[in-house]
Amino acid sequence: MKHKKYDLKHLSFALLGLLVAAAIAFGVFRTSTSASSASAESAVTSADDAFSERDLSGAYDDEVFSITLTGSGAQTDSSDVTVSGSTVTVTAEGTYVITGTLNDGTIVVDATKDDKVQLVLNGVSIRSSDYAAIYVKQADKVFVTLADGTENTLSNGGTYVQRDENEVDAVIFSKDDITFNGTGSLVITASSGSGVVGKDEVTITAGTYQITAAKNAIRAKDSLAVAGGSFTLYASADGLHAENGDDDTLGSVYIAGGSFVIQARDDAIHANTILQIDGGSFTLTAAEGLEATYVLINGGTLQISASDDGINAAKKSSLCTPTVEINGGDITITMGAGDTDGVDANGNIVINGGTIRVTGQSSFDYDGTAQYNGGTIIVNGQQVYSIPNQMMGGGMGGMGGRGGWGGKGGWGGRGGW
Repeated sequence: MKHKKYDLKHLSFALLGLLVAAAIAFGVFRTSTSASSASAESAVTSADDAFSERDLSGAYDDEVFSITLTGSGAQTDSSDVTVSGSTVTVTAEGTYVITGTLNDGTIVVDATKDDKVQLVLNGVSIRSSDYAAIYVKQADKVFVTLADGTENTLSNGGTYVQRDENEVDAVIFSKDDITFNGTGSLVITASSGSGVVGKDEVTITAGTYQITAAKNAIRAKDSLAVAGGSFTLYASADGLHAENGDDDTLGSVYIAGGSFVIQARDDAIHANTILQIDGGSFTLTAAEGLEATYVLINGGTLQISASDDGINAAKKSSLCTPTVEINGGDITITMGAGDTDGVDANGNIVINGGTIRVTGQSSFDYDGTAQYNGGTIIVNGQQVYSIPNQMMGGGMGGMGGRGGWGGKGGWGGRGGW
């Protein structure tokens, strides 16, 4: 009996030890998860964070300088503007209202790293046969403002002959942050290269844009943010593209609103890290409609016609697990025949709301898990109540809690690792 009592006693201590260890482990797990979620939520973009007051305003002071383009040259009332043949160079901070035509030339911004320069396009036509029409070599930030009621056109003739250490390959090429605003219109034709390239941040808050490009219509390095505007984009590569080849944790696209008609041979909208859509109207025709490592749709009306994937989450960044998360919006995806997927994730799919209609042979395809927590899913005209998986050997769809993506500044509580 003593032997049995001794065993029970030690068994009780062993069980108590296991319970204490489990409690500690659970506490650590909860603390770790909470911390991860707290830091992750701060990475979610909002319009307040993405756009400054000056980005949104498009206004400019009465005290401005003028640049009048005269066909083969220019005239100006500013000592901070130099004219050398058909090259017009702005060298200091200020607001410059530009009018007229430049038949074969370039507007260059080469100011200090602390200077903010505003170029107001007030009925401008600039063509450069072998370079950018507007080239931002150096500044803190440049604002390209489309004056109210004006039509402006910029184009490249089909080649780029390099003039310095920067590889200029777009009709508008900026080495520093660039913002487009104002309510006028801008037509860009890039017979070679891209329409707009920004080597840091590209921000667009208003205006009407028609861009035809041999490569990307609009390309950013660190981030591309759109608050509004009307866009008609034709691209032989991508419509909107963000990618940083030096840091795979950068290269995001955030869209708060606007109207988009995009025809692209590759992706209509591409982000290497996060593609977040909070609103807007989209008519997208491309090989892939939306592509990023993490695709987050909170709102908007999207009509996607694709020949490969309608929405694709692929591993392009170490920032997060490939995930498609849909919380709202009205999404219609029409897929071409063949090996195509309406929504394809090389990781996870999370649907919390919105309406998703998919027409095609394969509606959903995922390698990880699928969580269906709300919203409406219609596949080939039939409402379904779980997320199907066309991938052989893939996980089962069904109900689940919110997942999460973590990692470096990832979102916690949404989509899973």
